[in-house]
Amino acid sequence: MTEEPEAGKSLDPQDWAELRAAGHRMLDDMFDFIQHVRERPVWRPIPPEVRAHFRTPLPQASQPLETVYKEFSEFILPYTAGNVHPAFMGWVHGGGTPVGMLAEMLSAGINANLGGRDHVPVEVERQLVEWAREMFKFPAGASGLFVTGTSLANFIAVLVARAQALGPEVRRTGVGGDGTLLRAYTSRAAHRCIPLAVDLAGFGTDSLRLIPTDHRHRIDLTALREAIENDRRDGLRPFLVIGTAGTVDTGAVDPIDDLANLCSDQGMRLHIDGAFGALAVLSPALAPLVKGLERADSIAFDFHKWAQVPYDAGFLLVRDGNLHRRTFATPAAYLRPDARGIAAGAPWFSDYGPDLSRGFRALKTWFTLKTFGVERIGSVLAHTCELARYLERKVLVERRLELLAPAQLNIVCFRFAADDSVNSQIVVDLHEAGIVAPSTTIIDGKLAIRAAFVNHRTQKCDVDALVSGVVQFGERLTV
Repeated sequence: MTEEPEAGKSLDPQDWAELRAAGHRMLDDMFDFIQHVRERPVWRPIPPEVRAHFRTPLPQASQPLETVYKEFSEFILPYTAGNVHPAFMGWVHGGGTPVGMLAEMLSAGINANLGGRDHVPVEVERQLVEWAREMFKFPAGASGLFVTGTSLANFIAVLVARAQALGPEVRRTGVGGDGTLLRAYTSRAAHRCIPLAVDLAGFGTDSLRLIPTDHRHRIDLTALREAIENDRRDGLRPFLVIGTAGTVDTGAVDPIDDLANLCSDQGMRLHIDGAFGALAVLSPALAPLVKGLERADSIAFDFHKWAQVPYDAGFLLVRDGNLHRRTFATPAAYLRPDARGIAAGAPWFSDYGPDLSRGFRALKTWFTLKTFGVERIGSVLAHTCELARYLERKVLVERRLELLAPAQLNIVCFRFAADDSVNSQIVVDLHEAGIVAPSTTIIDGKLAIRAAFVNHRTQKCDVDALVSGVVQFGERLTV
């Protein structure tokens, strides 16, 4: 006979039927939340009383689950960023799916730690590594790792490049000496996390050369070659080029094949920040735009963007799996793998990155890829790019709008024919009206309204709402 836990000695419920009913209600409410997303504003300003609600002291006593869920429903759910909404076009946020949500629930139930040991969740992540290797045509022996996002993946890639350039002793001695001579290169359009990665790796941001971009906002190859030659002439050691597949501002894709040729000639390592753009390989229509990815030494990207996996599901793929492991593996008596038992299953994923405690991010990605398949996800990617071209055409024929950068993938930068302050106010007004949510950036010195099409729910009607909203608010501000 199974002994029930004494009340107060376990956190499991005393009444499982009551919990089951509450869980079904929560699940139905979240299905309703997603199904009827178009009926709500994209975003709502947080009222002062709601913000104040989250300034209360640490709870000491128990509360009924029903009470806590009521607070969630009233104070949290209505005031999210809105990236589930089809009219969310600000920044590069995926929309998620109900399938991914269910997988996240299953993952939480298992509560697996994927730092290592011998259990099937680790095998699921290993399968995702193999699938990523297949996507990008990487060789057998390539390694992969789920992380929070591409910012961390880029940092890990820089550490792997550091280990290759300075050898394993860099982990003991640091980057002093020869390390101070190393130089890395990326474009001025690269994400902010690239200088941060170089900083955190101990090189200092002065060791990163920011290369000008061409008229398409891609890294300028001539300027890159000149920078490398100048550094070599000055006795420095160029060791790493970081290209971008889908810049955060315009969606530009650096000429990856040409970068691979240059790195091969120069004996340098090539890493690609492909936060969202790398997954263009899943669409036959878009794959030619990222030709050369298969030649990179490492690729960082997010499944939680274009692939619509719920946050967070970043990923790093490394061509040389042995180098990747040597960069991080740290023996410890309490983590000694065994040949049998739960402590078997080496190598462990904790040997490929800084985290020992790692969530089961692979499950929601596995569910997404298995449920929808690469072909359907690829068609979603192509559709978002079609929406970008649709917006581009509408901007070009609307005399009150100005196109600031061509639509190369799924991002369009444009503005109302007025000064920066007007365009900044237009975006805020659109947000507060709950109509549509673009963001802003600076293109060639001008403030741009930036529309990033990432959400699989977005349709042409949402693009029409964006254009009409920009014109309406712009005219209201300039009369």
